[in-house]
Amino acid sequence: MNKMPIEIVTPERKVYSKEANLIIARGGDGDLGIMAGHTPVVTTLKISTLRVKTDQGEDVISVAGGFLEVKPEKVTVLAEAAELPEEIDVDRATRAKERAERRLADRSDSLDQSRAEIALQRAINRLNVAKNNR
Repeated sequence: MNKMPIEIVTPERKVYSKEANLIIARGGDGDLGIMAGHTPVVTTLKISTLRVKTDQGEDVISVAGGFLEVKPEKVTVLAEAAELPEEIDVDRATRAKERAERRLADRSDSLDQSRAEIALQRAINRLNVAKNNR
């Protein structure tokens, strides 16, 4: 099977770099399956799990939004935040989830409401990646 390099980077660091057989990502318009030879594309990424299938198995990365760019020679993910399962602090993510749920229950400020919804999505995504891949 043909492979393609993928890099996942955040403003702070390079999170991931490997040769992939298949990449599955949740774009702004739905899920994408990307293999070598895919048509060039740029799309936004939702807060979601990004899956990378390699010869060694499947790697799962928690991605908190950003962009995915497919070029003939490689795939680049520019993420606001990204973490591998072993990097996720489950206790911290649990506290973030509980804090966001409390803010949503309060319903006082619409701006805070929107930020709480995003924080809740991020926390749930991080918890799912950490718990399903340890």
